[in-house]
Amino acid sequence: MRLILATSNQDKVREIKEIYSSLCEELNLEILSYDTLITPFEIVENGESFKENALIKSKAVFDTLKQQGILRQEDIILSDDSGICVDALDGKPGIHSARYSGGNARDNLNLLSLEVSKLPNQTSNAHYCACIGISSAQGHFSAHGFMYGSVISTPRGSNGFGYDPMFIPQGFNKTLAELSSKEKNTISHRRHALVLASYILRALRA
Repeated sequence: MRLILATSNQDKVREIKEIYSSLCEELNLEILSYDTLITPFEIVENGESFKENALIKSKAVFDTLKQQGILRQEDIILSDDSGICVDALDGKPGIHSARYSGGNARDNLNLLSLEVSKLPNQTSNAHYCACIGISSAQGHFSAHGFMYGSVISTPRGSNGFGYDPMFIPQGFNKTLAELSSKEKNTISHRRHALVLASYILRALRA
């Protein structure tokens, strides 16, 4: 069975493959990104929640592959919509995390760092949210995962991606970017969402 990821973000592809390594063996899954099958195309993420945007992406890739005759009956499309929500910034950047600055990931990080530096203690409680969208011939499904902690104004660490250098998970004194991939993948919002999504995948595989 092919699990086709509705992303061309290689950091996300690598992370999902790492988290689902044992599931791939269990279900005989082949994980690949959709851009290995077709030319990447723009998907307008105009939903008002992580769930809506995740399903917009998974449905778009599902429908496009089906229209082009590439989709197999047993194929499952999996998408991820995730972001960071900072309490002192009224939950921003939230669903706009990937396009917060209008620039690239480094620009996004720099802008959030600047905003947090303006806060009284240059820190705030925050959480990451990930929603996994699943589209298949049997229907469309979703699962959420969360990771709580705090943000700091000065980025630290070189691992991870996105806002990881600013986020310190609950119970840790290091940012996500200072943790190893193995440590991060044990506690991350994406892992929690993917674990819940794995039950959906098992049901679809049965």
